[in-house]
Amino acid sequence: MQAALSACRRQAAPPRPDTTSGKQQEGSRHLAIDLPAGLACAGFDLRLEVTANARRVYREFYDKSGNIVRYISAGKGSDLTVMNLSTGARLTLKANGSVEKTRFNPDGTITSTAMGHNLIIFFPTDNPPGPSTTLYVGRVVWTVDASGVWTLVSTVGDSTDICAELE
Repeated sequence: MQAALSACRRQAAPPRPDTTSGKQQEGSRHLAIDLPAGLACAGFDLRLEVTANARRVYREFYDKSGNIVRYISAGKGSDLTVMNLSTGARLTLKANGSVEKTRFNPDGTITSTAMGHNLIIFFPTDNPPGPSTTLYVGRVVWTVDASGVWTLVSTVGDSTDICAELE
């Protein structure tokens, strides 16, 4: 399972407001992130626990000036647990295969295409506006503008509303 939130929203994306209260332990491959109600799910605080797969392949590609122009991340993703912090309801998503290709565009935007199993969280400032936490199985494409706003471009395959599953 690749968390498209990537320790909660890709490190390659432009900065977002710090909404995490989780801490990563020194040397740990485990991260817990708490997202307040209204950010990831409408009616409750959501905890996302990520246990990273150290064997996932990540490769960056640079232009002749040394600027990153794209990267690919592939293989078995991370084990994820999502939890409704109001009720304690939880859902564990075991790692599955996925591939993500991200391109840094000349205009400052980022385009990502993910295939396989991917958990994506859209915030209220995104397009379409969240809060939403969705598991996509198939292909999903999104862009990120220079201010950090994510825009869903397309999806093919199945999707599961994780917030509804945890209510």
